[in-house]
Amino acid sequence: MSEHHKFNYLEFPSKDLPQTKAFFESAFGWTFQDFGPDYSSFEKQGLDGGFYKSELTSRTEKGAALAILFSDDLEQTLELVKKAGGEILKNVFEFPGGRRFHFAEPGGNEFAVWSDK
Repeated sequence: MSEHHKFNYLEFPSKDLPQTKAFFESAFGWTFQDFGPDYSSFEKQGLDGGFYKSELTSRTEKGAALAILFSDDLEQTLELVKKAGGEILKNVFEFPGGRRFHFAEPGGNEFAVWSDK
């Protein structure tokens, strides 16, 4: 399948890059490669991307797009997010096709996790 015109990379701002990295390492097992003090990338997480130092954040209340991760066990992922220091913005709720919750990571960005179970 051709990668032409497909999403290939996604970048997020972070008010606290070290805390953002620590959160995703703890909650989801991600690894990072630093490119200087203000940028760090991740790979093989469904879509490659990175975080850059910024005072701005990505929140749906500000009109930002929402990046959503998938989980085979939503409750377990919710506990991992909490334990890693994530702020739950919307508790688990049902929608047609599944359930999900929204959280903010320590760098200020909103993400969601969904499950079809």
